Amino acid sequence: MNSILIDTNIYSHALMGTPEVISVLQKAHKIGICSISIGELLSGFKGGTREQENREELHEFLDAPRVHIYSIDENTAEFYADILNRLRRGGQPIPTNDIWIAAVAFQHGLKLFSKDQHFKYVQGLMTIS
Repeated sequence: MNSILIDTNIYSHALMGTPEVISVLQKAHKIGICSISIGELLSGFKGGTREQENREELHEFLDAPRVHIYSIDENTAEFYADILNRLRRGGQPIPTNDIWIAAVAFQHGLKLFSKDQHFKYVQGLMTIS
């Protein structure tokens, strides 16, 4: 397995030590995370009692040599628009942030690693479940 993009919930499962998540992450040569997921994590940290510790753990993860941060740009927006319109036509809406995450995966040709089942509605998205 070369490069993967992790969903927000995979980061959380990795911190909890979920064995199947750890196994997949150990096999990946490159682990991507997008700025949308980072925003979701930071939002969760602000609502908890360990904000500073959580931020430090996240910073260590993001500084790891195998981790790459993917930002949103105009090309991502094109993928987002395509995915959103296909989901609307199919009557299968999913959360907006997850559409952005899927758009990043498409844009960069990455397999998405997530525990969310609704990504199955995104046609053509390569996933690891």
